[in-house]
Amino acid sequence: MNIHQHIDHMWRSAITILEKLVALAVVVGVMMYSLQSIVVLVGMDWSLTETYYELINRVLAIIIGLELVRMLISHSIAAVLELLAFVIARKMLKPDLESVDVMAGVLAFVALMAARHYFTESGFLDDERKIPHS
Repeated sequence: MNIHQHIDHMWRSAITILEKLVALAVVVGVMMYSLQSIVVLVGMDWSLTETYYELINRVLAIIIGLELVRMLISHSIAAVLELLAFVIARKMLKPDLESVDVMAGVLAFVALMAARHYFTESGFLDDERKIPHS
């Protein structure tokens, strides 16, 4: 192995280690956020609709954090697309959306589904065919 290959190998190894450290930091942050969310949600008035929206918002934020970790570890286009789908879903579930925001969210989600179908090895139609229907 020549010097250029050795430097390239060391560089790739360092980047992989840094990605795993960032993923670990995100996991720790998600765990701390989850614990704090439990404390906040227990103290909220559950007869209010805003409490439900707050629950959904916090759950989706946790899922987005975990999907970010998955993306950092797996390096797959499917992980990136799923992360973006959760980000769009979180945006779409806000109660104060205008019609333009709803239309943009729907178009973005359709674009993600098209990207998943055309850019991944198993498109969403293939996944549906594998699931037995009763």
